[in-house]
Amino acid sequence: TTRWNHLFTEKLFSNFSLIYSKYDYRMQSGDDNLGFTWISNLEDFKFKADLNYYPNPRNTVKFGFELIHHHFIPGVAKSTSSSANNEITMPESYALEYGIYISNEHKLLDNLTLNYGLRGSMFQNMGDATSYNFDENYETIDSTVYERWDIYHTMSGLEPRLSLNYTLNQKSSVKASYSRTKQYMHLASNSTAGSPLDVWVPSSPNIDPQLADQVALGYFRNFWDNTIETSIEVYYKNMENQIDFKDFADLMLNAEYESEFRIGDAWSYGAEFFIRKQQGNFTGWISYTLAKAERKIPEINDGKIYSSSYDRPHSISIVGSYDLGKRWNISATWVYASGTPVTFPTGRYEQGNKIIPIYSERNGYRMPDYHRMDLSITLKGKEKPNKRLKSDLNISVYNLYNRHNAWMINFSQDEDDPTVTKADLVYVFPIIPSLTWNFHF
Repeated sequence: TTRWNHLFTEKLFSNFSLIYSKYDYRMQSGDDNLGFTWISNLEDFKFKADLNYYPNPRNTVKFGFELIHHHFIPGVAKSTSSSANNEITMPESYALEYGIYISNEHKLLDNLTLNYGLRGSMFQNMGDATSYNFDENYETIDSTVYERWDIYHTMSGLEPRLSLNYTLNQKSSVKASYSRTKQYMHLASNSTAGSPLDVWVPSSPNIDPQLADQVALGYFRNFWDNTIETSIEVYYKNMENQIDFKDFADLMLNAEYESEFRIGDAWSYGAEFFIRKQQGNFTGWISYTLAKAERKIPEINDGKIYSSSYDRPHSISIVGSYDLGKRWNISATWVYASGTPVTFPTGRYEQGNKIIPIYSERNGYRMPDYHRMDLSITLKGKEKPNKRLKSDLNISVYNLYNRHNAWMINFSQDEDDPTVTKADLVYVFPIIPSLTWNFHF
């Protein structure tokens, strides 16, 4: 990120940013003699401008725009064998995304603030690319090839936002909000336990942008001379044009991968509870979220409602920090979350010499619950008058009690008894110590 800030006048402040990002995702199967590596990535170039205008003490106007150039590489497969030199690549694609917005924070009364705004967005698919046309059975009819920089499909929409903050007294307030968001990028996640495959795909002539409407209501209250902050918030979110994989989807190096998606609706709702202490030698916070996220897609799960891959009924975070003096600090974090929904095999049958698994309903089971603890100790440098260079030394331990949180679960036949199916848990991060030396100047 490269950023330039500028104060045009006493009332107009600007922030211009040039941003480059690249997200790489890869998965390897097999070994050096017999296996393959699957690679996917998303590359973005972004320019954005954010400006704040203060016309008077009761109004704060924010406005700006952004331009993003997306580059999608859905999949590249390479053999891991040194004797093989083959590579298969799925067609790449490009897109342009634009956004422009304006909002105003209006202090109507001393205890009543209204925040309202509007954002306009547009997304354009761009060549070089191949666009496929499908019939009602998702079979390919034909395709069209577009040259580099050719714009072949454009989508746009308006996204209004509105929030109201009412201060009841010096200790408590109420906040209500509504927002509509339009998202042109889709993350499709495979819910089969043995294949944690995520694919980023753009909206296109075959995939409409995601549309979400969310309402929220919260109550905030401070205790003990504002040293303790608490809040309770409830929300409901309705989503359209959600994508998911069809049953037995063929994803690996399928140029016509859009035919593997099915589209429907989703919704989520829940309550969030929060308490924080922010003064004194001991500070910290506790949060708990009770939530539900569901989907309904006609061609999946016989059209019945099923849990979304993001459904985690219970989430807890506990963070604490204690100053052992002017220079020493110790902090700890513990997190817990319900296991994500997953589709497990529940039976099998034999066909020839092969064992064919029978799977549960979509997301009918859950992965094991996730939890871990992190610990950190910091030693600050000695304070000296007029000293510009300061430093601190940090020792931390990630996953202190070495919890084996499941990343995926593989099912296989027992080598000694083919009638027995084994479940093997695969985890990624064990206990990880680290040493950090920070400099401030």
